Amino acid sequence: MDSLDDQEIITAVLAGDMDAYSALVQRYQKPIFNLMYRVTRSHEDALDLAQETFIKAYEKLDYFKEGARFFPWLYTIGFNHARNFIRKAKPVKSFRTEDWEETLRVENPGREEEQMSNKMDIKRLDRALQGLPSDYREAIVLHYHEGLSMEDIATALQLSVSGAKMRVHRGVKKLREIVFRGNHEAEKPVSIV
Repeated sequence: MDSLDDQEIITAVLAGDMDAYSALVQRYQKPIFNLMYRVTRSHEDALDLAQETFIKAYEKLDYFKEGARFFPWLYTIGFNHARNFIRKAKPVKSFRTEDWEETLRVENPGREEEQMSNKMDIKRLDRALQGLPSDYREAIVLHYHEGLSMEDIATALQLSVSGAKMRVHRGVKKLREIVFRGNHEAEKPVSIV
């Protein structure tokens, strides 16, 4: 099953091969868990929510549009499930600095001063990100942290492609305003995009 593409696996599941679904779970369990962990900051809650996301997706597999990409569809289900969990359970927690460090890793590992400066920039960026309205924050995280295309962001956030582009663009603009407003006296501004 690992050599099959998502659509072939879905076709097998819909034809009655329930075991085939495990290939999709294996393929996407890490990014779905990471999404849930970023939202909840709890390993236990993230595991539960990820499992529930895969169950929901399995139950709705009949509604998956043939020819569409599976991951953005699954991510949408997970993202909505995480939103509902947060609304019901807890206030929104911030992203951890470590989440961004992987994405914005320093290319010259021997340069401690540059690494420390980048860590400070990442922390300022994280604080600024938390100051954004959630719709902008979600779009920025999906694009710059998760690496989703504008088409996939549009699917995940249930927007048009132009709406996704606009949300990312406006989010980055607002993020820059927050960062530069908060760092106007700093020697080195945070580089964003």
